[in-house]
Amino acid sequence: MTTDNTKTISNEKIRPPVVVIMGHVDHGKSTLLDYIRKSNIVDSEAGGITQHISAYEVVSKDEKGENRLITFLDTPGHEAFSKMRTRGADAADIAILLVSAEDSVKAQTLEAYNTILESKIPYIVAINKIDRPNANIEKTKMDLVEKGIYLEGLGGDIPFVPISAKEGTGIDELLGMIILVADLQGFTGNPSINATGVIIEAKRDPQRGISATCIIKDGTLKSGMFVACGEAIVTTRILESFLGKPIKEATFSSPIRLVGFESMPDVGSIFHSFNTKKEAENYVNEIKNANQTEVISKRYEAPTGKIIPIIIKTDVMGTIEAIEKEIGKLNTEEISFKIIGKGVGAINESDLKMGNVNKDTIIVGFNTKIDNSARDLNESLHIKIETFTIIYKLIDWLKELVEERRPRVETIEVIGTLKVLKTFGSTKGKHVVGGKVTTGKITLGSNIRIIRRDFEIGTGKVVELQTNKIRAKEVLEGNECGLQVETKLDIAGGDVLEAFEISIK
Repeated sequence: MTTDNTKTISNEKIRPPVVVIMGHVDHGKSTLLDYIRKSNIVDSEAGGITQHISAYEVVSKDEKGENRLITFLDTPGHEAFSKMRTRGADAADIAILLVSAEDSVKAQTLEAYNTILESKIPYIVAINKIDRPNANIEKTKMDLVEKGIYLEGLGGDIPFVPISAKEGTGIDELLGMIILVADLQGFTGNPSINATGVIIEAKRDPQRGISATCIIKDGTLKSGMFVACGEAIVTTRILESFLGKPIKEATFSSPIRLVGFESMPDVGSIFHSFNTKKEAENYVNEIKNANQTEVISKRYEAPTGKIIPIIIKTDVMGTIEAIEKEIGKLNTEEISFKIIGKGVGAINESDLKMGNVNKDTIIVGFNTKIDNSARDLNESLHIKIETFTIIYKLIDWLKELVEERRPRVETIEVIGTLKVLKTFGSTKGKHVVGGKVTTGKITLGSNIRIIRRDFEIGTGKVVELQTNKIRAKEVLEGNECGLQVETKLDIAGGDVLEAFEISIK
């Protein structure tokens, strides 16, 4: 692709904007991204897009008819992936807040809005689904204003564009608005320096090893250089474009893939590039020394109570963050998860051996499989393993597990009281009395506490109940009744019988 937006400003050049689209999961983000991608990448290239690439470039024309590059980040929509969306906003220059003209502002819309505000980047509101019969653009605009999102023409300066991601209506205007905002912000980069950028995603492939999707934020990355991110190093021997094609170099705002990391880089962290391996290793050693002086444990330490040890395996690192966040929501003082292991790739024998230390351990996989050796080993270990491809199903399963394993507490609930008015004798521990129900109800078979002068003197059970000499299953408040109580104690007039039920919660 060629672009004309390379006017030199001092030692820097204008760089393409990096854009993230955020909003409610059902408001059409994927449809919008698909339309932009298919309409603005030539057919021969579009067919080469790799399934897991989470960033790509498109070409759009500005008001002068010149080609302009825009980089889009693709972030998951489900609320569990909010950390990934936050990372997307941190890597982006401009955000698009997507709102449905049918459903208007939702809770997740506001979550996305707050993430944008925290990132302090400019944003554009796109009001989607204007082609739908129930679309109401004016109501949606007013709802946004009520939530403090002050649009242009309605007391604020936030630009907005009505669109239909399905039909393509307003998409050119939206792309034009992105270019306009980018020009007003004056994003620049220096192509003559070594590249720095952000790790967007990382995964482990059985054939290719560890790879990462990155966004270059400044400088130029060339084949033969070395990239360091935290304690992870990779050579740029395998440097690919967002289309999965080999390239010799890339510059600012470009989404790229690096293949062959020695260890898994932290998603969301900054990478630096160096001309020699020694320079990269010196940088990594500095990081290691800093980590030794300040040990930071990212593992969740469970509070007191029952613990469920858990091992998490996923296809990419970003998903682990999402699952960790959801697990944190499920933890209580009674029961909590403790992450004893996590990683990218298939569930293997090592995971099972780690899990076998504690019989309560569970292993969950997301978009990953159980390898054959681990499956064979588990026939004897019987560790609880589940794999998922949909995040909310994984969370629902964990909720059910928490409910199943949480400690049960015996609770006593008072259902009624009766004042004893008269006693009629006893036979073999069964006492016949008459009384009046003063609160609640007395039921046949209910357990009772015998209270005398405000002190409990013993317990018993109602084995027979009558009202007006007719057998009854229960007698309600305000009614008199006769009852036979099974107890070892003597019941006297004036005693209070307190009926209660025992439940396990």
